[in-house]
Amino acid sequence: MTGDCRTWRSALLARVIAEIESEIRQAWERFAVGLDVEPDSSEAVELAWLVADDPAAYDWRTVDGAIDRLSCPACGSRLTQGPAACETCEFHHRMRFGAREVDRRHVPPGNEHAVRVASAVARTRHRYSARARVGYELALPDLVAGDLPSTRQAQAGKALINKLTDDECDRVVSFAEVEQLARGR
Repeated sequence: MTGDCRTWRSALLARVIAEIESEIRQAWERFAVGLDVEPDSSEAVELAWLVADDPAAYDWRTVDGAIDRLSCPACGSRLTQGPAACETCEFHHRMRFGAREVDRRHVPPGNEHAVRVASAVARTRHRYSARARVGYELALPDLVAGDLPSTRQAQAGKALINKLTDDECDRVVSFAEVEQLARGR
């Protein structure tokens, strides 16, 4: 769910999600205006469907901006935000990952992919397990800051997270807390 609809696991995560959602809105608005389309018009809804149906042609923030403006014809929820059982929402959620990713300047290669995946997990958290959510949500602020964990670091973090219960995964607010809970298990 989006930042304005839920309580996030930390104030830091809430700020980062708000920043990402602002970037997504701005990307959509720039895209629509660049095509002489008013971003909130009925014409923009048609444009948003074109983008959602062909994500590989667009930057991921533009695709997510398009998705955010659409209602699912199957379940009536905002597209990708419907119940996990909604096949249309699930289809478009998976399709979003076909969008282009261009790494920002001064970040390691692959950072943009990590930001995109982590933000998608955080914004559609009901589609993911408690273990996936905690890992991506705790990493997201560092990813947005330009960091990228090594494979070894990511695997070590995952090993610690796998020692937690689902309830613990949903409650922790930092990797330090994950380490503390996992110690000795």
